[in-house]
Order: sequence, then structure tokens, then C-alpha cells
Amino acid sequence: MSRASAQRVKSRPPQPLTRVRLAPGGLDLGDGEVLPLWAGAMHYWRHPVAFWRPGLEAMRAMGLRVLDTYVPWGVHETARGQYDFGERNPSLDVARFLELAHELGLRCVMRPGPHINAELTFFGLPERVVWDPRCQARTPGGNPVILPIVPVAFPVPSYASAVFLEETSLWYQAVGDRLSRLRWPEGPIVLVQVDNEGALYFRDGQYDQDYHPDAIEQFRQFLRVKYRRSVKALRRAWLVDTLEFDDAQPPRRFDARETRELTRHVDWAEFHEQLLSSAMDSMAKSLVDAGLDGVPTTHNLPLGESATPLNPARMTAIDLIGLDYYHRATPQEHWTILRRTTELAARSEGTARPAFGAEVGAGFPPFFATIDELDSMYALMCALAYGLRGFNLYMAVERDRWIGAPIDPQGRPRPLAAQYTRLLGALERAKFHELRRRAPVRLVVPRALRRLARITHAFGPLTPALFHVAGAGWRETVIERDFGLDAPPVIAAEAYLRAFERSLHARGVPFAYAGGETVERSTAGAKWIVCASTGGLRPHLIESLRSARKAGALVTIGPRVPELDGSMLPLKDPVDMTDLELEPLDDLARADILVARRIENLGLPAWPTDPIDAFVAVHEDASEAARIVFAMNPTDRDLTVRFSVPGVEALVDALDGQRVAKAAGALEVLVPARVVRMLAVEG
Repeated sequence: MSRASAQRVKSRPPQPLTRVRLAPGGLDLGDGEVLPLWAGAMHYWRHPVAFWRPGLEAMRAMGLRVLDTYVPWGVHETARGQYDFGERNPSLDVARFLELAHELGLRCVMRPGPHINAELTFFGLPERVVWDPRCQARTPGGNPVILPIVPVAFPVPSYASAVFLEETSLWYQAVGDRLSRLRWPEGPIVLVQVDNEGALYFRDGQYDQDYHPDAIEQFRQFLRVKYRRSVKALRRAWLVDTLEFDDAQPPRRFDARETRELTRHVDWAEFHEQLLSSAMDSMAKSLVDAGLDGVPTTHNLPLGESATPLNPARMTAIDLIGLDYYHRATPQEHWTILRRTTELAARSEGTARPAFGAEVGAGFPPFFATIDELDSMYALMCALAYGLRGFNLYMAVERDRWIGAPIDPQGRPRPLAAQYTRLLGALERAKFHELRRRAPVRLVVPRALRRLARITHAFGPLTPALFHVAGAGWRETVIERDFGLDAPPVIAAEAYLRAFERSLHARGVPFAYAGGETVERSTAGAKWIVCASTGGLRPHLIESLRSARKAGALVTIGPRVPELDGSMLPLKDPVDMTDLELEPLDDLARADILVARRIENLGLPAWPTDPIDAFVAVHEDASEAARIVFAMNPTDRDLTVRFSVPGVEALVDALDGQRVAKAAGALEVLVPARVVRMLAVEG
């Protein structure tokens, strides 16, 4: 080697050490074992130091493997660039808290914000940042966007604001200076969260924000890229002959009446997705610059995430994207958990990641509607049934502004803790994180359809996510206008997908939802793919579906051949439907005929339940042998559920040991009201 070559090698910057890798079942810590992501939340700053050890020990005794904790910016900061990390208040010594967790054998998900919510005033942000006009998101009229929240309403920050992102970077640096030394294996930190529930602080109505000057400038740059810097293309799309990129203004309200008038609104909706993903990119880079590299990043999507501009496909700086679960045990919310979790699981499986419930409610804030113990356990076990592989009990240890955690603020287990202990023990014995719920049918929801639903939301500034959380569908929440198409496109698409959903459930065929922009990963291994096409479809999505067909999946598109692209502009070329099946589904009852036909000609698994109000999910090992069966009853009455799984003669309740044997050709399981039973296959 020449002296010059040796000098180049010597001066090359060292490659960052990869300390933790994600695996389908959890975290690969480099010791040959995959650590399941079974976590619980405890907030150190809300407890006297004397209660730290009892709380952490109680979590470990329950069977939890990972500690989840926020590091709240507004609590630690005393002035800009100045912080108390235990120097004055011992309860703020987060390094000592994490060292104790490490000593006890717990790993850690560290969540430094900037937004943490945690029922804190200002959601954990410093008050000086909240009231800095340069950081504030703006309404169409240029006013600060106010979040009307208990205990104090406050202006929310702009994800486009350069000043806000600079302030965040400064905070991350302070965290990194004190905690980077505690990354695995020297310490317990195995995951670092980038922001929290990044849905524009729940003011995510399409025309609610963000009209911050930095956001408008970014929007114009987005248009330049999207239209390849062609002013002619922009003018054709927006129907304005004199428009220039530098003059483009985002729409302030929805005013489209015809299809061609939708494009600028769809552009604004798509930009919101880029706005958030760009902010996440910036924050993730700041974490690396602060010395918090080498461990995966994570982010949690809030309830109603499909109605927000959070788009997992664009959040490329985030390694693990999870969901929050705060649900009740009702039939309506059961379907919500099914849809959310199967989409998460399909996406996660396609990227060899664990499907993670980043917050699974164990209790509730006192100013929210009550979530009782049956609700909390039902939501967790139902999500596990539909593919969740890891979860974080929020909260595991109770604190102020929270009711109903399994461990009290002094670290003493409550009776509820025993239920979680039994569940975690059952998951451990079954090696549940290594199992898989096979879903050979995928229902594809194009991203363009979700954007169209956002821009046609009928309730003004009230967030669309709120309606999704309440269980309302698009039929109840969007403007009933057809825009020159055969029918209101969003409502028609929902009816199309729900018809297949009902028929698949009635015949017991396991299925999953899939997001349009992640379709390549989310449909891997599928035998039958059904895609709604009432609005526009991106040519890339059509090509992805065609690739899936070449890989052996049957692909059904309907109720019409798409004529528009994802921006609601006419497609340049007609869609080639060769080898793709068009299904108008003129009679929605025809979906049942199609499902029956697919069971026969595709060999789809089917285990229908009697009564139909109950649900069953089967989890298999690598050889596709059934190992765990979940029987679910979201109703308010006890049910005796009959079903049959090929090759399964008897089941044993994984939590209490009760045996269920096959009789008269079926398994018969008593499932109490609002309960999920986890049953292991005998033998």
C-alpha cells in the first residue's frame, strides 16, 4: 500500500457501531438471542428516587423485559441550554434511573420527544418554545394553532419551523451528552424514539394547518420536485394559466366540485405527509449528531393514524413504526383493532420487523373516558391475536394524571398485575414472538384514497382521526359528492372493501389490510389481493399489483378500472388489465360468492365461527403447524364459540390450563363477555 493510500485509510472516519438490530420477533442484541419487545412504561421524574427500584422490580417480576420512559424536555430545562439532570432535583437523574434498570436486567426504550404528551402541560415542551412565534404552527389566517387540551390550551409548534427544529437539536444534544454512554451493551438503551404521535399535535384537519412561512416555502419546493420544475405541468394540473412556483399558495379550504379541481388539494394533502417525514428525518439526524446512533429509531402512530398525514412509507428515517392502542372491548372497536393491527403486521412482516404496540393502554388519564381492566386486557390480547409481536404497557407503573396501572406509584403490584404476569408467562412458554398469523388475503387501501378522504372531510377543523377513533367510517365523515364520477369515490371504495371484509369473516378466511404505498412489502406471500379503485391509483401501485400477479397472487381491482392517477389527473395511458381481474361488485352480496370460490380454487384456510359475533385467529410456527388459537368475544354477553382448525383435536387455555377437546366435529369454547382467550394447541 502506498503512503498516500495508507493516509486515506487512516483518515477515513470510523463507521458507527451497530449495537442493536431489529428482527421479526423483537431485538437482536448480538448475543444469539432475540429479545421480545415486552415493555412497560415508568416515568422516573414523577416518582421519588426511593420508589424507582420497587417499580422496576415489580415490572421485571411481571415478566416485562424492557423499560419505556420519556425524557421530558420541558421538565429538565431550566433556561435555554441549561438543564437539571439531577443536580438539583434527584428525581430528574435519568442516568441513575437507567443505570438501575440496567442493573436489574431491563432494557430501555428512551423517548426524548420533543413532543411527549404524557399528559404534561405543553406536552413536555418548554414554555418559552411554545410561546415563541417563530416556532408556532399557523392557521390559514396566519394565527397560532391552539390545542384546546387539559390542563392548559397552548399553541402547537410547526414541524416546518427551522427554529423549532434547531431548538430540538439543541435539546437532543443535551440528552446525548448525558445518556449516549448508556446505549447497549454498556447500558440499557436499545431503542430511541423520534418525536411522539407526530400527527400535528392532533390539529391535523387538512385545512387546519400548517401555513407557517417555512411550511409554505417547503410546499413550493415540493411542487417543483413533483412537477419536475415544469411550470407548464403545474399550470395544467392546477388549471391556472399564469401560475409560477414562487407564487403557489396552498388551498385554505376545500372548494373543489369537479374531478379536475381536486389536484391542488391532493397536492396539499401529500405535502403534509412529506412535511412530517422531513421533520422526522431532521430529528433522526440530530439524534445521530448527538451521539445516539447505533440503536434503532422508533415512532408511535396515534389512534386514527390512517386518517392523519402520517405515512409509514415516507418515514424512511424511522426503523420501527408502532401503533398506540387505547380501545374498549366492543364489537365496533374490535373491527378497528383488526384493521389497524393487520395492516401494521403485514407491513412489519414484509420488512422483517416486529409489529409493535408502542403504547397499549393499561389505565387511562382522568380527563378521558374510562377504560376499565377488561378493556385494557381485551385490546392487548386482540392486537396480539391479529399479529402484534411486541407491546409497551402504558402505564405499567401508575403516576399523577393516570388511573388504573397494574403497579401502584410506590411499586406495589395490584391484583391486575397477576393477569399480565399470566399472559406474559404464556407468551414466553409459547415463544409467541416466533409465531406467525398467516393471512393469505390482503385488502389494499390506496394512499390516494386516504388523501381524498382527508380533503373531503365534512366536519371542518375537527380532526378526521377523532371520527376514526370513535369507529365512524368514511360514509359518516366525508362530503357526499361524486365529482363527476359514478359515485362518491371514498364512500364507494369503503363499501367495496367492507363487502369483502364481511364475507371473509363470515367464512373464516384470515385476511389483512395493506397500505397502498407499502404494497410491495405488505402483500408478500399473499394468494389473493383485492384493491379498491374508485378514485385515482398511482401508476406505481398498479405496477406493484402487476408484480404481485406475476409472483403468483390473484389480483382483483374494482369497482372500476382506474382512469385517474394518484393526483386525480387523467392517466397518460389506459391501465392494461391483462392478468388482472376487474370486479365491479354491482351487487355487494356477490363478494360472498367470490370468497367461496377463492376458498376452493386457491386453497384458502377457513375456520368460521358460530356464532358469527365471535372471532378466531390462528398462529403457526415455521412449519405452518397451528400452535396458538385466540377466541375473541367483544360482545356484552357470554358466548359458546364453535369452530374447527384442521389437525387440532384439543386446546389448553394458556393462562389457566383449562382443556377444550373436540366434540361432534368442532372445538367448543366458552368465551365470557368482553374477553379474549389464548389457547395452546395440545401436543
